[in-house]
Amino acid sequence: MRIFLIVWIGQVISLFGSKLSEFALGFWILEQTYKETGTISQFALIILLIYLPKVIVSPMAGVLIDRWNRRSAMILSDGATGIVALIIMLLALSDKLAVWHIYLAVTITSTFNAFQLPAYTAAIAQVVPQDQYSRANGMVQVSNGIAKIASPFVAGILMKQIALEGILTIDLITFFIAIFTLISIRFPPIKKKRKRGQSVLQSLLKETILGWKYIVIKPGLLKLLSFIAISYFTTGMLEVILWPLIYQPGSTERLGTILSIGGFGVLVGSVLISVWGGAKNRVKTIITCVALQGIVILSTSLKISPVVMAIAIFVYLFCQPIIISSNQAIWQSKVPSHIQGRVFSLQQTLERGLAICAYSIAGPLVDQILNPLMAENGLLADSIGKFIGGEVGQDQGIALLLLLLGILNLLTVTIAYREPRLRFLEKEIPDRNLSSIDLKSVKSSQYPS
Repeated sequence: MRIFLIVWIGQVISLFGSKLSEFALGFWILEQTYKETGTISQFALIILLIYLPKVIVSPMAGVLIDRWNRRSAMILSDGATGIVALIIMLLALSDKLAVWHIYLAVTITSTFNAFQLPAYTAAIAQVVPQDQYSRANGMVQVSNGIAKIASPFVAGILMKQIALEGILTIDLITFFIAIFTLISIRFPPIKKKRKRGQSVLQSLLKETILGWKYIVIKPGLLKLLSFIAISYFTTGMLEVILWPLIYQPGSTERLGTILSIGGFGVLVGSVLISVWGGAKNRVKTIITCVALQGIVILSTSLKISPVVMAIAIFVYLFCQPIIISSNQAIWQSKVPSHIQGRVFSLQQTLERGLAICAYSIAGPLVDQILNPLMAENGLLADSIGKFIGGEVGQDQGIALLLLLLGILNLLTVTIAYREPRLRFLEKEIPDRNLSSIDLKSVKSSQYPS
């Protein structure tokens, strides 16, 4: 675990700096757009750009990660992101920063981040014993929790003390620290099969397809992938509507405080999964946590207030690291080491695919459809409008969206629990260390759909 701990410490520090910048830039964009227009579409666009390039690039990035040293892939990602942070900082210092600069910067950063998470996830399976996968993944989620707790609160204070430029400077320093920790260690080598007689492009495409075939011939993994994708869709919708729901013009206090409470939920859930190590039946754990999230979302739509929002975000994000850690532990234990980069990248692409849809449609859906339906004299104002909403002036359209998302989550959970190939996939698919799995020797008849 020594190598993992060194990498983990560097990533904790880097993630904290990134979350500081994320809060500061997000608030800056809200000040520039939402205050003037009253719509959330422009804010939704920035969230879309955080993930869309990553999803597009991930399948090819996964193949490259399997070809490269995974430590080098992480250094590349951190280094490129640090350069972008430096450019944004210089623009802010010269008072020339514009919203389109943020769009471009986020697009570039997202492209290079396509290498970061699959390489980090594959590195865990490379350097950590298999019986410690859930714990190691839990520690990764602990770092997310620490960042989510501290960064909104700290950034809210720093915005008044050192402004956006100072926060971007701190972010830049944290990238250097992360790169230094990666340079100071070495990952164990992995045997790689090299094929001659093919062009680089042909080889990359063939290896990407090979990763997809591995997922397809395992119906249990494919169903798990689909279930988690629905969860990401819900989370994507919530990411878009949360900030405008809490936002107060000219003030970072309420936004920072509620987001920090949510971050505390991530930390508690992460510490729990790190200490506990996870249940033996990880799939049932995932289904149970997603069900709890659905109940929370549904309940929140009935009574929107700062207190209710803080409690709901805490519970929802408490479940998130347990879901993510359990899900990753399943994939790490079932997928052979030499193809994990491409499989994890495809996994990330497909899981995030529905989240991309959420980022794309959330703004127009609320602004153009749900708000008019729930407005005074709207079609649903005198029916559903009497039972949902809040006391702090938020648009009723967002409350209706919360209601619909809660129902969607609970319906998905019901369908998932009735799928035996999903519930029993951990028994049906052997662990990668129990048998040498060669993709060419795996017959689809072993795993009937």
